[in-house]
Amino acid sequence: MKEALTATLSINKAPTEMNPFVEQFLARVVVAAVSTLKGTEEMESLEVYIEKREVSIVVNGKELPLTPFPSDIIVNTLEGLVSTLKGVDRVESLDIVVKAG
Repeated sequence: MKEALTATLSINKAPTEMNPFVEQFLARVVVAAVSTLKGTEEMESLEVYIEKREVSIVVNGKELPLTPFPSDIIVNTLEGLVSTLKGVDRVESLDIVVKAG
């Protein structure tokens, strides 16, 4: 993905505001985690949806197939990251959208 990234985050179906540091940190962690998967070359948009520890990843409008191992790593990493944010008690679902801009 290009240098300029924007990210949006919803935790438990509620939009979550982020300061610029958190937005960039989250965007870069998500891109780094997903960029090792096949089919992620030339990412312009990246969507990650986690619901009850099941993950769906969409790159440039195309859903990527995942095996259990990378799925578990991505879920654990992202749930761990957002669970440290102020006001987050538990994480049941995550919606993260990252765009190159």
